[in-house]
Amino acid sequence: MLTKKQLDLLEFIHKRLQRDGVPPSFDEMKVALDLRSKSGIHRLITALEERGFIRRLAHRARAIEIIKLPESMGGDISVTTPQVIDGGKGNEPEKPSIDKMMSGAIEVPVMGRIAAGVPIAAISEVSHQVAVPTAMLSASGQHFALEVKGDSMMNAGINDGDVVVIRETSHADNGDIVVALVEDQEATLKRFYRTGDQIALEAENPAYPTQKYPSHMVRIQGRLVGLIRSY
Repeated sequence: MLTKKQLDLLEFIHKRLQRDGVPPSFDEMKVALDLRSKSGIHRLITALEERGFIRRLAHRARAIEIIKLPESMGGDISVTTPQVIDGGKGNEPEKPSIDKMMSGAIEVPVMGRIAAGVPIAAISEVSHQVAVPTAMLSASGQHFALEVKGDSMMNAGINDGDVVVIRETSHADNGDIVVALVEDQEATLKRFYRTGDQIALEAENPAYPTQKYPSHMVRIQGRLVGLIRSY
């Protein structure tokens, strides 16, 4: 039996995994549950892990996997597992076969490289195509992919050399990971936050400061929906 806070946290993690393919940060969990400190989140995470609802993956930044759901949330884990081709040293998920991947995949254009650090030259031309599982794509809208350069999003599980899958949109909610075009010249991959007439582009690496701009200087090009990693 889960407490209300434990259930609220599990539901929040589940929704973010479905939407972004990566779990929320502890700070985002703290805000979502209206807790004063991250220690409360640590206790809730530990309780969910002890009860067999989630699993923390070793050697990977901020990696949480949902193992099962309570009956009040449907009880079927098949709807919660993010469609992300992922891995890492230690506790590697089983790699799907090529036939299984390609049977439900479509070609998505790779539009060059995107900075997960300081902004780089704006994306413009298709460099090649990449096969993306259809389950990773949103039901509506156009999609494109970008090669990640830099390590500023590593705590969101996005590393240098990864390929991110982006759904084209000009709208973003606070906390979304987006491709932002700054002054129509430079593009960067960051978490998006809007406060009044100011936009903050926040890294997931404490080594990088948050970038703040007047809203008219930033245009959202798309929102992260998936991640592809090669070995």
